[in-house]
Amino acid sequence: MELHQLIQPADTKIVLVVMDGLGGYADAEHGTELEEAETPNLDRLAAEGISGVVEPVGPGITPGSGPGHLGLFGYDPERFELGRGALSAAGLDFTLQAGDVAARGNFCTLAPDGTIVDRRAGRIPDPEAAAVVEKLQAGVRLDGAEVFFRHEREHRLLVVLRGEGLEPDVADTDPQNTGVPPSEAVAHDPGSKRTAELVAELNAQVRALLAGEPKANFVLLRGFDTHRELPSFADRYGLRAAAVAIYPMYRGIARLLGMEVLGRPADLDEQLQIMGDAWGEYDYFFLHHKYTDSAGEDGDRPRKIAMIERLDTAIPAVRALGPDVIVVTGDHATPSQLAAHSWHPVPALLWSERCGRDDVDRFGERWARHGGIGMRPTKDLMPIMLANAGRLQKYGA
Repeated sequence: MELHQLIQPADTKIVLVVMDGLGGYADAEHGTELEEAETPNLDRLAAEGISGVVEPVGPGITPGSGPGHLGLFGYDPERFELGRGALSAAGLDFTLQAGDVAARGNFCTLAPDGTIVDRRAGRIPDPEAAAVVEKLQAGVRLDGAEVFFRHEREHRLLVVLRGEGLEPDVADTDPQNTGVPPSEAVAHDPGSKRTAELVAELNAQVRALLAGEPKANFVLLRGFDTHRELPSFADRYGLRAAAVAIYPMYRGIARLLGMEVLGRPADLDEQLQIMGDAWGEYDYFFLHHKYTDSAGEDGDRPRKIAMIERLDTAIPAVRALGPDVIVVTGDHATPSQLAAHSWHPVPALLWSERCGRDDVDRFGERWARHGGIGMRPTKDLMPIMLANAGRLQKYGA
């Protein structure tokens, strides 16, 4: 049985609120960031609905943002794969041609000895980063291939290689650690050898061109990928879906699934305004909140708590729109203790008039473990949302 066979129309609306990197873990000194945040509005949703914890990929597997979001949208991340490069390209409306290879780049800071001091170049401001991107676009020239550099946001950029004989199966050059040099671009198969050679040439030119930059003096690459087609969200679920996201990557994954990407919001208030203005036109809204993840990656526990509390203040406005189903969760865990993505399960809550209630009255990891959702794969949230929205018919006679 395929889920799409059970889809039925209904005049109901679903809101999925994703706090990126929401999950964490309690230690001897602290609860999780979510447990220690003041979240009266999320706690009310938890008390009126059901809670649980979800695993984006599987036990012990640390997911990237792509797999984490695919799971949230009901796509098995072990079956459907998306590299960061393809997501960044979609988010920037950069059309990948057949044979292109795209990678997500991070500006970083290298020490004089060539080791990485800061993987994110101090989260360089957009105007400074854009100027460095322009310098690369004007100065890098590869033998027998074109290269495109596009600024995303802060330290992030898109790098696209275009030429003959390119395949994307190349190891990341980002070791995701400091105090070590960038990794070499290694081809995992013979077809990707040409790509790895071009990346090595690109890296040498980038290092020379950016030698005088105080922060962004090199680029780390990861998530090499090419253009991919994914099954349509509308075809799978019969939903008119819209995404309200600030960062290009999350706009990109929504666009690749066929969601309408609304506006160009600069902050959470603008996201809420855009969603309210479009409320009558869609059945499903994906509202993305990035800043919990950014704070976690920086190891900034107080800021992650503050960003959770900021999202909590938006919940009354979401409820005022009158959705039939609200789900609040994250795409993965980013504990501030680790300053990185992790394998820890992610708390989730679901509110609707049909979901029943459990004994959980606060939103947090240790409480959610006792909730009615239980512990399950993230991809299972999508059919649960649909059922609570009256959009799944009975299976069998």
